[in-house]
Amino acid sequence: MQILTPHVYWAQRHGEIFLRVELSDAKNLNIWLQENTLQFSAQGHGAKGDNEYMFSLEFLEPVRPEINHKSTQRQVDIKVKKQVERWWDRLTLQEKKPVFLAPDFDRWLDESDAEMELQAKEEEKINRINVESRVRKDPYLGLKKGYLFMYNLVQFLGFSWIFVNMTVRLFILGQDSFYDTFHTTADMMYFCQMMAVLEVINPLLGLVRTGFFPALIQVTGRNVILFVIFGSLEEMQNQPAVFFVFYLWSSIEIFRYPFYMLACIGTEWKLLTWLRYSLWIPLYPLGTISEAVAVIQSLPIFDETRRFSLPLPAALGQSLSFSYILQIYLVLMFLGLFINFRHLYKQRRRRYRSRKRKVQ
Repeated sequence: MQILTPHVYWAQRHGEIFLRVELSDAKNLNIWLQENTLQFSAQGHGAKGDNEYMFSLEFLEPVRPEINHKSTQRQVDIKVKKQVERWWDRLTLQEKKPVFLAPDFDRWLDESDAEMELQAKEEEKINRINVESRVRKDPYLGLKKGYLFMYNLVQFLGFSWIFVNMTVRLFILGQDSFYDTFHTTADMMYFCQMMAVLEVINPLLGLVRTGFFPALIQVTGRNVILFVIFGSLEEMQNQPAVFFVFYLWSSIEIFRYPFYMLACIGTEWKLLTWLRYSLWIPLYPLGTISEAVAVIQSLPIFDETRRFSLPLPAALGQSLSFSYILQIYLVLMFLGLFINFRHLYKQRRRRYRSRKRKVQ
């Protein structure tokens, strides 16, 4: 009987190799390792009909001797564990790929995607810890969740008040509402943004797993705009830029805070989850552009009023205008946009990759 080679498809993770052998109704299956080379032989129906098929693959790096395999009516699935968990540049020791070998695109991931999957698995492992054992280890878990729930509830109510107030005034007054936004909503925005400082403190205390630096960038950037640009310059308080900045901020937060609030009690609404992980894609860059417009409009005012100017030695001049610092801040603002956008995008991919695995 003619001996043929079956089609073999492969994929990898940091610690494992997956092989899919296109051989249906496999019989007399024989799979073993010989000096780091996988040997395969079986009788079954492959690309050349019913025949005996066999192949061998010498792996690029050492693997563990245990081989897990499963034969179905359609194919043979093989899983081999790597000796050292690391990413391989290719599967085989020989640089030229065997003609019967191809990537398994159904399971294929690049290295960065595999790292995200590994991180998501670690997060799922943590989430599967028995609730009772967690309570014994952390007797203040209920108190922490209660604090986070109340914090997110207060912020949700505050930003909802701002959003509804601005929306109603926009429908009633039209464009005229642009010019008195600060005087009608500033007190509540002051309160919400001062409360937001807790979002920088919470990661440091281990209350949330959110990154410290993304939270610091967002809170600091917003407070500069609110307290320095709008709060200290009366000339800026009647500018339409205030309306767009406040409206975009509140549009993001009325979905973000209730999402975290429900997460504290183990509840999820699919629509709210989608809004939380999708609306920021257009709104966050638009918010940064609105903030940049406000900063640019404030530059001549700081030059004229000399407010917050830095005194210099007499040999260098009288003072350094605060507008120069704001020009540097403009560059940092868009750098912060890139950092936070990348962070949020990774969060979104990790979230939906995790949900996709649960569905499967």
